Amino acid sequence: MEPVSTGSLTAFLKFYGAALAVTLAIALVATVVIMMRFPRSPQEWAVGLICTIVSSLGGGAFIIVRWGLHEWVTDIWGMIALGGFFFVCGLPGWAIVRWTFNFIDRQEGKTIVEVIKEVKKARKDIQGE
Repeated sequence: MEPVSTGSLTAFLKFYGAALAVTLAIALVATVVIMMRFPRSPQEWAVGLICTIVSSLGGGAFIIVRWGLHEWVTDIWGMIALGGFFFVCGLPGWAIVRWTFNFIDRQEGKTIVEVIKEVKKARKDIQGE
């Protein structure tokens, strides 16, 4: 049997170190989001958790790929920084979904035309027209 080389051991540890940093960041952001905006129902808890995880992974991965930060995985401080990106990207995920569902709940019983008029009115209010 061939002995394990230092290179393969290092690669193994880097992979699991990066996976651990990402997992820890996502777990922490999910905890923070759910504790700050406690879900009103079990369904909302599940949606909040899913949205936080997806926005953490998607946003963090976007930042890493967009700015070519792959080489940061080579040391512990780089992995901590990358974990911070995953954490920060997860924070707005649940809020955006909650705002969207609150808007949808307020529109229940309205026609599509009434909803479009309300969105246009809100856009004008934001633009200051």
